[in-house]
This record gives sequence, structure tokens and C-alpha cells, in this order.
Amino acid sequence: MTYQFTIIVPVYNEEDNLQRVESELLKYLKVATFTTSILFINDGSSDNSQALIEAICERNDAFEYISFKENRGLSAAIKAGFDNVNSELVGYIDSDLQTTPEDFNRLLEHIDSYELVTGVRSHRKDSFIKSMSSKIANGIRRAFTHDGMIDTGCPLKVIRTDYAKRIPMFRGLHRFLPAMIMLQDGRIKQITVQHFPRIAGTGKFGVWNRLFGPLMDCFAYLWMKKKYINYEILKSSK
Repeated sequence: MTYQFTIIVPVYNEEDNLQRVESELLKYLKVATFTTSILFINDGSSDNSQALIEAICERNDAFEYISFKENRGLSAAIKAGFDNVNSELVGYIDSDLQTTPEDFNRLLEHIDSYELVTGVRSHRKDSFIKSMSSKIANGIRRAFTHDGMIDTGCPLKVIRTDYAKRIPMFRGLHRFLPAMIMLQDGRIKQITVQHFPRIAGTGKFGVWNRLFGPLMDCFAYLWMKKKYINYEILKSSK
């Protein structure tokens, strides 16, 4: 079957969530506005996640997986997804299900006019420390990138695949996806989406990851912006 949209689901030690992930994604496939497939990226989980992923993919034709030899981080998992999808559109969602797949349809309503559409989490159900560190990090990042993004860390995005494949990913750059699309002269849009508390599993990012790590990544982004190569072919005999 030819799919128009692929949802990347990065997984790192989420065995307690994967049954719910399967259930919620199956519900979404029934109402999806584009023909949709699912691609799990197992980022070197040390729990039972891989066995559960294989079982899910075995019983669902629209589900596939890639499993890393070792843990390489969220940016690497997203890049592996971008590298291995063939659909016109690609999106991703975290396996903690603090956002819901049904909101992909909200984003997809606008993708004809934009190269990236990202969610903005409404009424966030996170701790005060997590919310404030995220808010501060977003403010710092906006000062560097001027991308206007309120919530770049929202784990619900839709991107045109040809643009996604041209993003030169490095560790931490998942926070800069809208800015990297802008470097390609792409258009970006923010849409409010739902947010829910984490029910199972544990968060993978602390204050360092959310605040100090992104600050260092901003300097990496500025270097990349200065060196970034962007061109458009006018004619070709090939």
C-alpha cells in the first residue's frame, strides 16, 4: 500500500506505554485524513520495548520499526525516521502520549500551504519546574533563531518529507526543526493541540536537557545557519 503520511514514534524504555500507543494509533488510522503508516524507532531501549514493538508490527500491517544497536538520543531517532520514510509527509509523536494522534488532523489541515506545521501545547499538564524551564528555553531559542515558535518542544509536528530529509541533524537539533525549515525558505505554522499528563513511564529530560542543553545548541545552530547551503535548480538536462 502507498502511504501519504508516516508517523515516526521514537521509543526509549516505554514498555508501560506501548499498548496504549498501539491502541491510540489504531484509533487514529480510522479517522486519519491521509493514508497513514507508523514507524517506531527504538532508540536502544534496555527494557521490553523491542519485543512489544515487534509484536505490534506483526499484527498491524501499517506498523513498521527500526531498532538502534544502542541509545543515540531523540535527534538521532527522528533523523533515522526522516531517512527511512517514503511518504510525501512525515510527522512524529512521543510515545509518552502526552499529546494525542487525533490532533495530527488539525495540523494536516494546513500542510498544503506550509512546509512544517507544529503543535502548541494548550494547558500543559507538566510540573511547574518542567513548564518554566521549557518556557525559558523557548525564549532563549527564539532570541537566537527569530523563528517565532512558542513551543518548539511540542512532540507533534508534520513536515513535508523532502524538506525533512534535507535537515542536517545533530544531537539536540530536534528543538530547532522549525528554524531549519526556515533556512530552506520553508513556511511554518503553529496550531494549538491538546496536552495530557504522563500516565506511565518516566520522563527522559531533566532541567539540564531542557534549559542548559538547548542554550549550547543555540550556538551550534548559529554556526550551522552561517554555513548552511541552500540552492534551487532552475534547469537540468538530467
